[in-house]
Amino acid sequence: MRRTSDRIRPALVVAVAAALVVSGCIASDDGDRFRLGAVDLADPYVPGSGNGGYEVSHYRLAVGYDPPSDRLTGRAVLTATATEALSRFNLDLAGLDVTAVRVGNGPAEHRRDGDELVVTPDAGIARGGRFTVEVDYAGVPTAKDDGQLGTGGFLHTADGAIALGQPYSAATWFPVNDHPSDKATYDVEVTVPDGLEALANGVPGERTSAGGRTTWRWSEASPMASYLAFLVIGDYRVSTGTHAGRPIVTAVPASMPEDSPQARSLARTGPIADFLASRFGPYPFSSYGGVAVTDERIGYALETQSRPVYGPGFFRDGRPNLDVVTHELAHQWFGNSVALNRWSDIWLNEGFATYAEWLWTEHDGGRTAQQSFEREYAVTDWSRASLDPGRARLFGTAVYQRGALVVHALRRTVGDDAFFRILRTWTTERRDGNATTDDFVALAERVSGRSLRSFLDTWLTGTSAPALP
Repeated sequence: MRRTSDRIRPALVVAVAAALVVSGCIASDDGDRFRLGAVDLADPYVPGSGNGGYEVSHYRLAVGYDPPSDRLTGRAVLTATATEALSRFNLDLAGLDVTAVRVGNGPAEHRRDGDELVVTPDAGIARGGRFTVEVDYAGVPTAKDDGQLGTGGFLHTADGAIALGQPYSAATWFPVNDHPSDKATYDVEVTVPDGLEALANGVPGERTSAGGRTTWRWSEASPMASYLAFLVIGDYRVSTGTHAGRPIVTAVPASMPEDSPQARSLARTGPIADFLASRFGPYPFSSYGGVAVTDERIGYALETQSRPVYGPGFFRDGRPNLDVVTHELAHQWFGNSVALNRWSDIWLNEGFATYAEWLWTEHDGGRTAQQSFEREYAVTDWSRASLDPGRARLFGTAVYQRGALVVHALRRTVGDDAFFRILRTWTTERRDGNATTDDFVALAERVSGRSLRSFLDTWLTGTSAPALP
């Protein structure tokens, strides 16, 4: 993620896979004991988000949206596996009315508790048991405002809607285990009035029309953190094609000229992704793309999986902005394919995405990565840590710019050959999964054959300028 109000880019952030908090037990008829699922994962960066006791493997979402009334209707089917024997469990869902819930083949009791949907199935679910949850819901969706992290979620627009944000977004338009530590695949159907486009993640599917409404279908077959799921609905000019044998879908508002800076920037998506693949390893997803929006409330760009969304502030000078495209595409490797287990490790996303900008600038004939490093090193406030920066500084300069300094310092220390082997090994071995800073340090030491813990600790959290490698 990258905000226009800063010189840096806010990020994807991830959460703690905390131990379950057991709030009680009941006995089933056969003598098994079932626990009440944890209310949340106790992540201090996003309190209340995410739930324990189960892991979701797939979301099948069918939503309809009516712009004049701003009303959303939806049916969500979640496929999950219990990580504990459960008598009940929670889903995150903000501000929408639930009309029915089914678990497996039968109806389930449900109630709302703030932004939580509490589900009690007729029978307990055994540990390791695979189950489905079907939720019917409707209402006028609203965004979630956080005093420190900003506003994210479902926004009504002049011609449709935008569902977007980090770390909060998904729970404002579908029931979800809203935490990056629980990644899942997605199939999404979006039904809107004829004449409007409905864009989401992944590979486009069949589009059908009936009764004055069109249903758009999208499929993301690689596991995805929930905050990376998005919707953009409105009057857009959609361009489709293929790149490297995969579909590429880009969209800009229909009101923009065909040679707008947004359209010219998104047209470079394929070549920039190819350049990054030459450094980071194969592109990790089944589709490419990007969406530009004009709503001024979107003061950032976000690395929504396979199809980043770009706010208007990056194109005000009338020229293409390839830095922001590079940043968001780099996240497809660092942050999306390899996602975080906890938000405190966000530098793993933003440091590498910022460093990708330095690499692209050098490749494109501008400053070298070493020159970018020297410039940032000279102005860095070393009192602010990259690792575990604190909630208020989750999207701060230390995460982005100091994070990139850490990456280049590692390169200087181990040499180019070992450095790029570290990156490619990381994106290969951790593909479609989650990871921590400790995981990265261990892998870097293994690949380079060097002890790096003390060195990386100093660059990540030291309070004075480290010695230049």
